[in-house]
Amino acid sequence: MAAEILIADDDSSTLRTLSHALEREGYKVHTAQDGAEALEQVEEHQPDLIILDVVMPQLDGHEVCRRLKRKPEFAHMPVIILTAQSSQDEKVRFLDAGADDYLTKPFHAPELLARIKVLLRRAGERSREGQVQRIDGKVIAVYSLRGGVGVSSVAANMATSLAQLWSQPTVLMDLASVAGHSAMMLNLAARTSWAELSTVPAEEIEIDMLNKLLLPHSSGASVLAAPSQAEAMPTLKPEQLSRMVTLLSQNYHYIVLDLPDDMRNTTVAGLDAAQEILAIMAPDMASIATMRAMLDFFDSHHYPRNNIRLVLNHLFKRNDLERGQIENALSRPFDLEIPFVAEAVEAINMGSPLILGAPDHPASIMLEDFAFNASKDEHRKQTPEKPSKAWQRVTRRMAQQGQKGLRRFFKLS
Repeated sequence: MAAEILIADDDSSTLRTLSHALEREGYKVHTAQDGAEALEQVEEHQPDLIILDVVMPQLDGHEVCRRLKRKPEFAHMPVIILTAQSSQDEKVRFLDAGADDYLTKPFHAPELLARIKVLLRRAGERSREGQVQRIDGKVIAVYSLRGGVGVSSVAANMATSLAQLWSQPTVLMDLASVAGHSAMMLNLAARTSWAELSTVPAEEIEIDMLNKLLLPHSSGASVLAAPSQAEAMPTLKPEQLSRMVTLLSQNYHYIVLDLPDDMRNTTVAGLDAAQEILAIMAPDMASIATMRAMLDFFDSHHYPRNNIRLVLNHLFKRNDLERGQIENALSRPFDLEIPFVAEAVEAINMGSPLILGAPDHPASIMLEDFAFNASKDEHRKQTPEKPSKAWQRVTRRMAQQGQKGLRRFFKLS
């Protein structure tokens, strides 16, 4: 089967010339004329190699490359950058963005073709080496720009639900800069944390290092905790986080990111790496303003709207704004509405997510159904060899209610 190559360049004549040269060599070619279109084409066609011009509208080649390399499923996709600049600083910038190679304009077609063959051969070798172990896990980010709306609680329930549903390796990664809540949510002592890798260069981080830091929980989920001590204030660089997420997604079926309420580079790297984003808010005016800012941010970063799930979380027993009012204000429907749950505070204090302590509670049922439909297609579309109790509960409800029953809480594909 012919290798597929995506060419992204805003110059139509360059696209025609390169397309003709590659097609003559037997490659199947896709084209894009700006950075945003390039990201869409990669998602749609998943090419074997990408050629990116540096100067393009909306998103330049550096930014497109950076975003692709942060997504686990595209981290090893070869990227060649085309540039008119030949300075050493510019070359370093290409490599920092994750590019595998670069060519300075003008260049000769035979040179480009030779480099393409080398990169495709290396990619094939890497694929053969890793095809036994590679899992292609799903990364789900739980996020809000406003603190105190239940992000950590939702993340803990999602991670434990996924682990219980599929009996498959799942990681809950707490990205708070210090004193995160994920370990506490599962009543785990944060003996280790990602801080132990904060001084390790990204390219030197290995899966064995991460496995040693994971805190196992009886649900089947494991926690990569945030540091508990504020004195040292360790931080992760975006490239370190991207490396960690890539490694985890190759070894664990689900990675749930409990993100802090900020827009630091590391937080953005987590959002970039996610296949789905659960955007959390409370039913009040301040949360509406925050959610609007979040949605504008997602749009400006060209995150696919179909991958963003809006969650309305009722934290207190009070006269909240009605769901319809908020949906009208946002011009977006909610995918999940979590009602006020008096037992939620006790669940947090006991370190036992509601989904585990009270699986038959109405809120637990909503969360479990939601987790099922956030699962990987390969899991949802077939019966497990040994169905778990959680899987049996969900499928029994589906049989009783039909697909419409779950559509209230999640958009089924």
